[in-house]
Amino acid sequence: MQKSVHPNIYLFNPTCEYAVANGNATWHPNKILQKMEADLATLPLYFAAENDVVIVPQIPNNEFYEHLQKIGVTPPHFVTEKELQNNLPEKVGKLQPWGWSPAVHKRLESLKPLCTDEFKTSPVFMWKPDYRELYSKKFALQILQQITTNRPSPHFLSQNERTEVCETQEQIEKLLAKWDRLMVKAPWSSSGRGLQPITKQPIHDKVWEKLLGIVKEQGYAIVEAFQNKELDLAFQFELKAGEIRYLGTSNFSADKKGQYLGNSLNGLPDELDEDVKDFAEEMSAQIIPALKEELGKSKLAENYEGYFGVDTLIFRDKTGALKINPCLEINVRHNMGLLSLYLEKFVAPTKKGRFRMYYNPKKRFADFSQQMSHEHPLVLQDQKIVSGFFPLTAFSGTTEFGAYLLV
Repeated sequence: MQKSVHPNIYLFNPTCEYAVANGNATWHPNKILQKMEADLATLPLYFAAENDVVIVPQIPNNEFYEHLQKIGVTPPHFVTEKELQNNLPEKVGKLQPWGWSPAVHKRLESLKPLCTDEFKTSPVFMWKPDYRELYSKKFALQILQQITTNRPSPHFLSQNERTEVCETQEQIEKLLAKWDRLMVKAPWSSSGRGLQPITKQPIHDKVWEKLLGIVKEQGYAIVEAFQNKELDLAFQFELKAGEIRYLGTSNFSADKKGQYLGNSLNGLPDELDEDVKDFAEEMSAQIIPALKEELGKSKLAENYEGYFGVDTLIFRDKTGALKINPCLEINVRHNMGLLSLYLEKFVAPTKKGRFRMYYNPKKRFADFSQQMSHEHPLVLQDQKIVSGFFPLTAFSGTTEFGAYLLV
């Protein structure tokens, strides 16, 4: 991590896509999402340098600092928003929210005049209304079309199964007749929220209500054929001054409904079939340069600076052959896959681990951590985790959400 003379300021706001969809600078997430942002607020510490600042609703206790030192982390400065406003630094490097939106621009407004000239000339320094489309799943669909047209491969999903944009119930019904099973997505959403799998017919009235609610709220829905998934891969990139740099590949897991669960660390899971591993490797070598080229020519390269991840899906078609959707979604922000690449350095290089999110309203993260630490005691060697459980976020008696490593 290169040290900047001036502190960068980090903020965990993973609901940025919803804020972009809403477009209003005064937008706020609902209660449960606010709770998630508050409970996981310390998470950006793994991207930050020692002199950087992470905005949190409450300062972690000393135990958390001692806990981080076990794996050799000297944490950045944790500051509440109020403290920061009352005690502004003289100069700030970059503003580094998890993701940009009109709401987060308003929230960090008072810090903008203090930023370096370099950051002031960056495309993310101000929000423009036409940025909104870059955060939509429709933009990912355009890139998918360009890749499959310009660099066709027999291993890509077939033309017949290409994602579609639906604005009416009739259009969704037509795709249901064609594909039999669907995955319907809100154009602006993240971490597997705003998803509705349809695997049974007829569609229940409650489900129609949800689908048409997406269309009403966001203007359209994104509809995909529901596939027999083998593997989720995300390619991580950084974009700076129009140049795209590949950072690594992350493998994430999601539940049946598509909700994000966590990431594998230090390579693909051992239990994965060899043919899937080989296919993933072979296709990555083709898709990464294709993504760099197509995205490099796109509006994203002109209008964004920072990290982004491209989700892909490896599945088996009806004949059992492996296929890939090379650009399922583009996450224009920091994301959990990117974080998992940063976390790999804390795990012994010969060991495999999992990075996981936790949420259980019936059991606090503190109780879960105590139980897991007992069942999976932490074993360290040269400050690297050889085995065991390691909570990544600070917690108190009221914390419901958390993040942890299990090696």
